[in-house]
Amino acid sequence: PRSDCIAAEQLCLLDSTCNGTYRILENCALAKTRFLPLDHDSRVQCLNAELDLGNSSLQHCKCHRRMKREEHCLRVFWTIHSSMTDGYFNLETSPYENSASEDHWKTDYNKLAALLSGKDCSQLARDATNPCVKATHVCNLSKKCVRLRTEYASICTKGAGSEDVCDRRKCHRGLRNFFEKVPEDFTKRILFCPCQDELCGERRRKTIVPNCSFQYSTKPNCLWLLDSCLEDHICKSRLADFQQNCQPADTSPDGCSQHSHAACLQAYMGMIGTPMTPNYVSNSSAEVSLWCTCENSGNEKEKCDQILGMFENSKCL
Repeated sequence: PRSDCIAAEQLCLLDSTCNGTYRILENCALAKTRFLPLDHDSRVQCLNAELDLGNSSLQHCKCHRRMKREEHCLRVFWTIHSSMTDGYFNLETSPYENSASEDHWKTDYNKLAALLSGKDCSQLARDATNPCVKATHVCNLSKKCVRLRTEYASICTKGAGSEDVCDRRKCHRGLRNFFEKVPEDFTKRILFCPCQDELCGERRRKTIVPNCSFQYSTKPNCLWLLDSCLEDHICKSRLADFQQNCQPADTSPDGCSQHSHAACLQAYMGMIGTPMTPNYVSNSSAEVSLWCTCENSGNEKEKCDQILGMFENSKCL
């Protein structure tokens, strides 16, 4: 397996040549995050440093979702690949090892109930009519699931919908915590419960407490959302993962160019709790979108439409 970027960085720092080249790249990445324009010579130096590290273990290192020092790992990844993000949002390469498989995503409630045997599963049988209520009861059978779900719900509902009081950053952190730390068997059920009626659809739409995590009082421009995402290592990484795994393809049976619908759904879940948090648009369909608009995008309208289209019209998603 590929080494993770923290281990690769430690190896590099022990080698004087690699260490020196890596320090140059760190300065290049720092200049980018501070939007300091680099002169021609500095740009050449940055590109050469990136090429010099082409044969090191750093070049092919990856990070893992749910790893302890995820932000540190992602910082190393983007230091090595800093030329990839030059003023364009098509990030192409995901920093994450792909862990989703189709089989892994086909867990049924009976198997879950068996895992939790000895707990009160009679409630599950009674909730067969509303899959989203049923998913919540499955979550309630796990101490970790119910604790982290209650945690983000209470953070995100503070201020009861008035935007001045809701702490969006804390709400996002709580959501990420939930989706990263609770096993996917529970989280995906809550987020993707299959609905046949509007009551169920409304419950599904409200899963992420959209008043705080998703909506602003007025819709911002999607390019503004993108900019705030690219300034954040976690959001930028989740977006790269989403772009890689949710690329639509007409010829593929599941509509995904990577031929893995599961990897796309996992990448979609990764976007929740970032500045580019998506959600269901209504209680009567399973369509999703970002909370943003492409009006007043000037000559960047095409780029803006592309960003919105990744969520709104993706055959793969």
